[in-house]
Amino acid sequence: MSTFTETTQDITITVHPMYLDGQSNVMMHKFVFAYFVRIENNGSENVTLMRRHWYIHDGIDQVKEVEGAGVVGKQPVIRPGHAHEYNSFCILETFEGYMKGTYLMRRPNGEEFEARIPRFALRAAAN
Repeated sequence: MSTFTETTQDITITVHPMYLDGQSNVMMHKFVFAYFVRIENNGSENVTLMRRHWYIHDGIDQVKEVEGAGVVGKQPVIRPGHAHEYNSFCILETFEGYMKGTYLMRRPNGEEFEARIPRFALRAAAN
């Protein structure tokens, strides 16, 4: 699958999705996708990733909304010139769909902004 990138206020988010054929079951309408995320701080001050807000769309326009603190149990501080990487997964009931969303970021002075997560495609057997 392709790589998807978007930059908001010096924060560059890159996502690489991958179909997990071995964990999926076509007969049961279970399509498992991993996604690998890199969040780069190209600015001049630290940022803290406070919250995530995802929209997960399947192939029949059903939407799941996922919101919560941090990512995979962490609220990482990302220093200038550094990045935070993690991976996660989602399960769709259709062959394809897409995800998009935002991270709520906080600067040291308390200012918050939303960094856009690029919309990325999820397609079974598209590795």
